[in-house]
Amino acid sequence: MSENTSRTEISELGEFGLIDHLLEKNLIQHTSTILGPGDDAAVLWSQNRQTVITTDMLLEGIHFDLTYTPLKHLGYKAIVVNLSDIFAMNAVPEQIVVSLGLSNRFSVEAVEEIYNGINAACKFYGVDLVGGDTTSSRSGLVISVTAVGYTTPDKLVKRSGAQQGDIIAVTGDLGAAYLGLQILEREKQLFMDDPSIKPELEDQKYLVGRQLKPEARKDSIAMFDEMDFVPTSMIDISDGLSSDLMHIAKQSNVGALIFEDQVPMHQEAKMMALKFNLDPITCALSGGEDYELLFTASEEDLDKVRQMADVYIVGEVTPPDFGIKMQTEGKKVVELVAQGWKHFKG
Repeated sequence: MSENTSRTEISELGEFGLIDHLLEKNLIQHTSTILGPGDDAAVLWSQNRQTVITTDMLLEGIHFDLTYTPLKHLGYKAIVVNLSDIFAMNAVPEQIVVSLGLSNRFSVEAVEEIYNGINAACKFYGVDLVGGDTTSSRSGLVISVTAVGYTTPDKLVKRSGAQQGDIIAVTGDLGAAYLGLQILEREKQLFMDDPSIKPELEDQKYLVGRQLKPEARKDSIAMFDEMDFVPTSMIDISDGLSSDLMHIAKQSNVGALIFEDQVPMHQEAKMMALKFNLDPITCALSGGEDYELLFTASEEDLDKVRQMADVYIVGEVTPPDFGIKMQTEGKKVVELVAQGWKHFKG
């Protein structure tokens, strides 16, 4: 938002005036959206499909830091993290509901920036914003998003379907979002120590972008459909490969073996990890916020998985008594720990 932009207090519009103002550019794109914003509830039509619903809440100071997070990027990311959960069910999202908790620090123009990001995500992913709520907050900005998607019974994928002998695969690369966060935290600290210092982020666009503006794997779900492939289980990687793999293992009652040398990492992420004196594989396994897809597939689909673009086979499903382990590059088998994003706090 430009420094010269005039400021309009939210109190000037009121709650309903603000909602009307923010929804002026809202576009309905699906015939399944019978009734959008403006009534007590949205109305969706569904026939011969399974409806998939997920919700997620982002809290200032817990999930994001406005010191280095642009409001437009925040709005975009808030949508993406929810759509990622829909894609993880092998479903296609079509509607979202957005609720905001706002303190008096935020002007109408600031909230517009959030909605510019929300609308950009809606347009890119082809989803309809069908409602929401706004309320006052005394503890900073709160963004709550509910996403609705659809799939058919034969294509729905849960965490509980992995079978012994399945292969384990992931889309994309891992660890970059966490390294992007480390860069932003470093620059924040430097700025706090000396406000005259300008951030050095130009040569780290990939890593910072993976943190501030992640993308959900809409393309992978479309590819699965084109190849007539249905994973046996799937989850999106929000907490880290180790933690999310354990969710699949627990709900499927299986074990797993991951091969360190097959875990995909971007070269910039590897180099930045070393610069921060961090173990690259630890960042990939436990960094989180990658929003890639972790899935299992039957052996009979091995050839299909090998042909998939930007998909990497990283391990195999084992009997439950094997546990969750990783074979290191030195061929040593070690236990995996579900560190998740909490490992990097404090």
